[in-house]
Amino acid sequence: MSIHSLTTAERTAVPASPPARSRSKLATVIRVTSGNFIEMYDFFLFGFYATYIAAAFFPATSEYAALMMTFATFGAGFFMRPLGAILLGSYIDRIGRRKGLVLTLVIMACGTALIAFVPGYKTIGLLAPLLVLTGRLLQGFSAGVELGGVSVYLSEMATPGNKGFYVSWQSASQQLAVICAAALGYLLNQSLPKEIIADWGWRIPFFIGCSIIPIVFYIRK
Repeated sequence: MSIHSLTTAERTAVPASPPARSRSKLATVIRVTSGNFIEMYDFFLFGFYATYIAAAFFPATSEYAALMMTFATFGAGFFMRPLGAILLGSYIDRIGRRKGLVLTLVIMACGTALIAFVPGYKTIGLLAPLLVLTGRLLQGFSAGVELGGVSVYLSEMATPGNKGFYVSWQSASQQLAVICAAALGYLLNQSLPKEIIADWGWRIPFFIGCSIIPIVFYIRK
């Protein structure tokens, strides 16, 4: 009997071919890890541009003191990661993996937007470092559950005997994010004068991250 002679119900019961299942799995992996990519990209940008962030947001009598305050803010993001993993991890168990991963993306977007768009210390005073610190805490809170959530999602969707391979895409997307962030920084340093980068050019990678987030949000949703 050809498939054209089957009823609608019978057609839906025909299992998908192996290539079709493979494409479906690949699409799901890309949807999940694309969010992980952009979150790790946003999270590590802060460290790459610490010198410029220190000059823009942190008042100090010396460049060294400002840089140390910037690194303290960077470290605050790591402090929030276990808290985000515990609180959001249990919440995701209740609302579902997909909705939970969309939520983490929204939180990361808010944190990145704060860092990208907040005026400097010379414009709004002490409010500037406070808002940047808030953005960094939001980034850490989101990243804490993102890594575990993506790993669990990939493990659950993996075919038998391939859990390690599927979960490895989480780490691969994370390392790719770091490479892309570093490559973008190199291109900026090659194409823009140092004065421009110190003034506003360091914000460009954060703007790019903010512009990509709606696309990833749509893919993930």
